[in-house]
Amino acid sequence: MHYEVSGSGTPVILIHGLFGNLDNLKALAKSLEPHFTVVRIDVPNHGLSEHWHTMDYPSLAEALISLIDQLGFDTVDLVGHSMGGKIAMATALLYPQRISKVVAADIAPVSYSPRHNEVFEAMESLSLEQLISRTAALSHLTSNGIDEGTAQFLLKNLQRNTHGFSWKLNLSGLKANYQHIIGWSIAADNKVEPYNKPCFFIRGGDSEYVLPEHKQQIMAQFPNVSVKTLYGTGHWLHAQKPDIFNRLVTEFLQKKPD
Repeated sequence: MHYEVSGSGTPVILIHGLFGNLDNLKALAKSLEPHFTVVRIDVPNHGLSEHWHTMDYPSLAEALISLIDQLGFDTVDLVGHSMGGKIAMATALLYPQRISKVVAADIAPVSYSPRHNEVFEAMESLSLEQLISRTAALSHLTSNGIDEGTAQFLLKNLQRNTHGFSWKLNLSGLKANYQHIIGWSIAADNKVEPYNKPCFFIRGGDSEYVLPEHKQQIMAQFPNVSVKTLYGTGHWLHAQKPDIFNRLVTEFLQKKPD
């Protein structure tokens, strides 16, 4: 698993969401570096990490624990956005002795309906062999129903090579495992106990990812939880109000147990 390390102190691992990479939470890393050893990772099938045929949360949690062992850490804090939040929660539930705190940004421990079919279709229909520029790629995505902000985010995965362009991420692998990514059966399938250490859920006020009807499932799996809503933000809350988001995460991670 590809990663970058900065800062010093208690270790914290930052985990990006679907279609992202380790740069997505770079601003948060900068805020944490004076107080923490910060590890930013490329999730498998993203960035410079290995491509997997099968990608599910138990496998991702196991890979994360292997990285923690490789880095020589006994316990770590985890911060994840969207899919990254699910990876953090799965790892905490399956390996509670290794995880001290969890921050889940705009995601709940529940199954979701498909939300990215249009994105997959737009990316798959982009002819990389005939592509002449990133501007042409942007035009293709926006003309296929992707808003410009999301399109620019997706194009961070586009790279030039000797034959033209290619995706850094494993697009076919992500699509094949999409039901695992939006699903959630960790507690039921693995018969795990609730994670009783501190958890912090931050949700976007305009987002539909963490809703009142999710409260029961959140409390059942993460009873020692606090929740904060960032009003005026959507799913990309860490990019829309970075100063507030970074401060809240830093304060939570620095807080000593009662």
